Amino acid sequence: MNRNIQVTIIEDDDTIRNGYSFLIGNTEGYEVVSSYCSYESAALKIANDKPDVILLDIEMPGTNGIDAIPKLKKLLPHVYILILTVYESEKLIFEALANGAAGYLTKNTPSAKIIESIKEVKEGGGPMSINIAKMVIRSFQKNQESPLSKRETQILEQVCNGKSRSQIAKELFIDLETVRSHIKNIYVKLDVNSRADAIKTARENKLI
Repeated sequence: MNRNIQVTIIEDDDTIRNGYSFLIGNTEGYEVVSSYCSYESAALKIANDKPDVILLDIEMPGTNGIDAIPKLKKLLPHVYILILTVYESEKLIFEALANGAAGYLTKNTPSAKIIESIKEVKEGGGPMSINIAKMVIRSFQKNQESPLSKRETQILEQVCNGKSRSQIAKELFIDLETVRSHIKNIYVKLDVNSRADAIKTARENKLI
């Protein structure tokens, strides 16, 4: 008889954490062995929990999820880490994957997909939300001769998604003045004077 998939949840929001615990714990073939509100609290005990899969949030007090990935992998070399977050930033996605995350889901992912993804990641797969997978594919299709820096491209993508400058600053963990400066540089490099023209030019030239 197959052993249940052992899952640990690291998420600072009590309601969300308890919701995931209930969902996973009440699904046949799965068992929540522990749940924590931060990396720091998890680090004290998680090696003894011996989870197969860790569901990990990104924005948490103390060590954020991105920085926690290699620390968790050091404590549990064979664990699979599945990011579950509200963030869809290309920078965070690639940082998470580069640091050792096995999959990346957004929190609007349907419950059934989360359960399926835990099993998939345990079997060596790399599950991603549809929007995240599209973003990863798009990044490989971009014009490699772009005049824009990586950061400018990230910001322009956020502009295309309808994000305000303050939202962009928050999502990319930079200050508002830095966002304004990057947008000014984008306009100069693309020789445009408006958001609409910047988006149109970028899409026509496959810069995003």
